Amino acid sequence: MNYPDSVHFLYALGNEIKTAKLGLERIRTVLDALGHPEDGYPIVHVAGTNGKGSVCAMIESGLRVAGSRTGLFTSPHLAEPTERISIDGSPITAEEFTEAFNRVHRSVEELLAAGRLDFHTTYFETVTAMALLVFAEHACDRVVLEVGLGGRLDATNVVTPELCVITPVDFDHEAWLGTAIESIAREKAGILKPGIQAVFSRQRPEAARVLLDRAAELAVPVTHTADWAVSNLELTPRSSRFHLTGAAHLEIQCPLAGEHQVENAVTAAAALHRLGVAPGTIQSGIAATRWPGRLEHVAEHPETILDGAHNPAGARALAAYIDRFYSGRPVCLVYGSMRDKAIEEIAGILFSKASRVILTAPRQPRAMEPGALCRIAGHPGAETAPTVGEALELARRNFRDGVVFVTGSLFLVAEARALL
Repeated sequence: MNYPDSVHFLYALGNEIKTAKLGLERIRTVLDALGHPEDGYPIVHVAGTNGKGSVCAMIESGLRVAGSRTGLFTSPHLAEPTERISIDGSPITAEEFTEAFNRVHRSVEELLAAGRLDFHTTYFETVTAMALLVFAEHACDRVVLEVGLGGRLDATNVVTPELCVITPVDFDHEAWLGTAIESIAREKAGILKPGIQAVFSRQRPEAARVLLDRAAELAVPVTHTADWAVSNLELTPRSSRFHLTGAAHLEIQCPLAGEHQVENAVTAAAALHRLGVAPGTIQSGIAATRWPGRLEHVAEHPETILDGAHNPAGARALAAYIDRFYSGRPVCLVYGSMRDKAIEEIAGILFSKASRVILTAPRQPRAMEPGALCRIAGHPGAETAPTVGEALELARRNFRDGVVFVTGSLFLVAEARALL
C-alpha cells in the first residue's frame, strides 16, 4: 500500500479509543513474528492522565541534547499519523510510515492465515508495532514511549523499560479504566516492572497510595517529584523559569506554557537525572522542547491560543491559566468535543471564564453536534458554528481586542492549527 492507503486502512480499523481491545496477546504475537524489535534499545515508558505527552517530549529532548539517537512514540497526532513516530525530534516520513505499516500488516495477515491471531490488530496496536519496528531499524540509542490508554493492558506494555514514569493520575476514559481514582491508578501502575526504577509525579492521595503499594510489591525504587523543591518561580503567558533543588541543582527554563507544566518539567528533570544525564544537559534539553497544541500561541490580533483540554484535569489547568494571565481581558472560547468526554463537567470548569463561547465540531464522526453542546453549555454568550473554519472566522472577526482560546478535542485543535 502507499501512504494514503495505509492511513485509510488504519482509520478503517475503527477509532482507536472506541474500538480499543485491551490486552497484550495480539501485540506480543505480532512482535514475536517481527523478531522482537522492542528488545533492541533502552526504553522510558510514560503513563498518566495529563501531562504524559509533555513529559515525553521533554525527556526525549533532554536525551537528544545528551547525544543519544532518540525515538519518540506519542498519541494522538494533530495533523498526520506520521507525527506519532519521531526520530531525533522529527516525525518519520510518509515513505517510512508506509514501509513500516506494510511490514506489520503483512505479518498480521500471515498470522491470521495461520490461525495465530483471532482478528487484525487494532489501530493503536498496529501503530505501536510500527513504532517499535522503526526504532530498531533506525538503531535508536534510547526510546521514549507514551502509553495510549491506561497502562496495564495498553499495547505499549509489552516492553521492559529502563525507567517507568507516571504523571498525575486523574479522571479520563472511565468506561475503560473505572470510575474511581484508585481503579484508574491501578491501571496506570500496571506499567511498573519488578525492580525497575520509576519516577512518580505529585499525585492525589488516593492515587499515591495505589502507586506506592504496587511499587512496594515489585521492589521498585521510586523517585518522587515531591522530593524536588521548586523556588524562584517566574511564570509568563508563554513559559516558566524556576530553580529546582533535589538530587541536583538546576535552573529550569520551560518553554511550555501553563503552571501545570512546572510539575511536568520537574518530572522530566527527575527522570533525566535518573537516566544519568548531566545537569547542564537537562537544562538545555528541557529549554529546547517543542510540543504543539498545548497552550500554543499561533496568531495575534486577536491573540489566539490552542489547547487540547479534553478532560476535566486539562480544563482545570486551562482555567487556571486564563485566571492568571487573561482575567482582565475579554475571552472567547471556541470549543468542540467528542461525545464520550465529560462535557458537562468541563463546561462547568471552563465556560464561565469566557464572555463568549462558540461551539463547533471537528470533522470527526464521534464529535458532538454543536446544537447539543449548546444545550449543555448553559452560557448566556454561547452560539454555534457548523464548522471549525466558520467558528474561527466568527471569533477572529468579532474579538479583535480579546483573546481566543481554541480548546476541547485535539481533533479540533489540529483542524484549527492547520487553518491558522
